[in-house]
Amino acid sequence: MAATILVTGASGNVGAEVVKRLLAGGLPVRAADRKPARLRERFGDALEVVEFDFMRPETYTAAFAGIERMFLMRPPQLTNVKKYIVPALDAARQAGVRHVVFLSLIGIENNQQVPHYAVEQYLVASPLSYTFLRASFFMQNLNTTHRDEIRERSELYVPVGKGKTSFIDARDIAAVGALALSQPGHENKAYDLTGSEALDYYAVAAIFSEVLGRPITYRNPSALGFLWRQVRGGVSLPFAVVMTWLYNSTRKGMAAQVTDEVQRLLGRAPISLRQYVIDYQDVWR
Repeated sequence: MAATILVTGASGNVGAEVVKRLLAGGLPVRAADRKPARLRERFGDALEVVEFDFMRPETYTAAFAGIERMFLMRPPQLTNVKKYIVPALDAARQAGVRHVVFLSLIGIENNQQVPHYAVEQYLVASPLSYTFLRASFFMQNLNTTHRDEIRERSELYVPVGKGKTSFIDARDIAAVGALALSQPGHENKAYDLTGSEALDYYAVAAIFSEVLGRPITYRNPSALGFLWRQVRGGVSLPFAVVMTWLYNSTRKGMAAQVTDEVQRLLGRAPISLRQYVIDYQDVWR
């Protein structure tokens, strides 16, 4: 029987899809989350569920026991990699983990101040083998982080000007992640994952308008205006600053890269933004 695969962040946009993919492939999965109850609600008894918290080393032993391969998702609120992520990865290696598939960020070589870079550097220097999923902007951020502004105010409120983004569906990221976790040949590889087109937010708003049947407006605020709205809406200042910085990078064209990695690895075209909006349209109605 195949060894159990650990998926951290299993309740997140990508982690949950990785779990689904692995289960569909008949592979044993251990899903990890700070609140195991929400995983049981989502997946029932289809898989093993374990409590895991990077900030609580006492949760490491049960999570890593018997694991050789794991999917790593850095919680967005944890920016101190040395303090929280490295000890967990050290514990994983000591417990017998050999391969880590890490959800990283496209263009990381030019963004060395973001936490993803420090995680990548640790893994490269460690005895662990790795696969880096360097993903572009998730489409699913539009039905989570930006859900209310689209649903309640019929607007997209992001400070990127006319900058284009090569949006990728989390389901495509997860499909590549599941491939790297279940098949050999992906060790010590880095994949730049994007959709098949780069769109500005005027085009994104037009797609939403057509699918939802009502006007969705792209507001294009200033970076300061965006930061202020996020903090006023309850987002922590450090996370709001990271979001603003990433969108500023988009404004400068750093999110416009389009690659063929999804097509090459999965043998099919990436899910389009239009198809994503169709699939998730009830979220914004």
